[in-house]
Amino acid sequence: MNKKAIIIGLILALALGGGVAYRLTHSTTGGGEKAEQKEAGHKDEKGGHDEEKEKKEGHEGHDEHGEEKLVKMSAEVQKQSGVVVAPAKKQRLAGVISATGKVEANADKIAHVSPRISGKIVSVKSSLGDSVAAGQVLVTIDSVELGEALNRYHQSKTKFTLAQSNMDRIKALVDKKIAARKEILQAETDYKTTQTELHTDEERLSLFGVSVADLKDDHHKKPLLPVRSPISGIITEKHAIVGELADPSKSLYTVADLSSVWVLVDIHEKDLAKVRRGQTTTVIVGAFPDQKFRGRITYLADLVDEATRTVKARVEVPNPGRKLKPEMFATVELAIAADTPPVLSVPEEAVQELDGKKLIFVAEKETEFEPRAVELGRASGGMVEVVSGLKEGERYAVKGAFTLKSELKKGELEGHEH
Repeated sequence: MNKKAIIIGLILALALGGGVAYRLTHSTTGGGEKAEQKEAGHKDEKGGHDEEKEKKEGHEGHDEHGEEKLVKMSAEVQKQSGVVVAPAKKQRLAGVISATGKVEANADKIAHVSPRISGKIVSVKSSLGDSVAAGQVLVTIDSVELGEALNRYHQSKTKFTLAQSNMDRIKALVDKKIAARKEILQAETDYKTTQTELHTDEERLSLFGVSVADLKDDHHKKPLLPVRSPISGIITEKHAIVGELADPSKSLYTVADLSSVWVLVDIHEKDLAKVRRGQTTTVIVGAFPDQKFRGRITYLADLVDEATRTVKARVEVPNPGRKLKPEMFATVELAIAADTPPVLSVPEEAVQELDGKKLIFVAEKETEFEPRAVELGRASGGMVEVVSGLKEGERYAVKGAFTLKSELKKGELEGHEH
């Protein structure tokens, strides 16, 4: 019985020990597998992020330097569009003196129109902003003084005609020895006197602005005084109103010839040695920032302003399209001799602005252009310094950059549509 109990105890001990061993072994193996699975999952997740990041970086690089941003244009189209390519090079830029000023009408080409005698305005034939020619009638005036002058003229003309007839009659009588010679002398004296009076009255009418030729049509017509423009130009001021009294002291119109204008600027005292009369200038106004008007200095004041330490200068600028208008603010640039080392520079027309960036179209191939952002420096004489973004020797579009910019924007619009 004792032996049996021992055998049963051994069997139970072995079974219990086997169960514990199995339990421990299973727990260790499962934890390792879970750890491995967790680590593998972490690696897969990290790898997925890296792959996505690489794809994103690759996509960004394609956007920035990919072909979709290149402007393609065949050589034939380039020639037709005026696109000219040349290598970038360094050169000396002329110095520039910049001054601010204001546009004014050319005072040598302004006329204030007023009547030469007093009268009542009967008709107004021109208005503000009209273009008028020299000699064109602007208003007509009913003048009492003109009426009196016309009456004197007609009386003088009648006296002159009678004196001439009397002189001719007496000459005939003297030739027939019917009248004495002293009578012909008196007749000639009367004739010359009346002739002088008639000439004086004609001159008075001419000073009033009435031609004798205008009086031959109708002596009984009520006389009206025409007021004419002395120059061709634009009416910039109008004060003529029908029914009002006009006199020589009152300007009815201001006519300005704006085919050329003045720009008055202040030159700093330190720059006076570099400025001279006849010097060419570039004028820029805010209304037309992309257009440069050429002018020249026609006057330099002899006095320095005590407060600002500047000297007034007058720039005369041709203005055929009348884009420059009096009272506009302007910037005047005066080019002076180059005194700095050569810098990489390009023509201003080669630089285009897009989305707030300054671009130059660099020729990657014969038919492909890369729109490259550049940083610009000082500008002078139609050239501008390139501080960064372009290297010496690189070929770029010297002319036709605007056409390339249009093609670039066209391509972007088509891309958005797709």
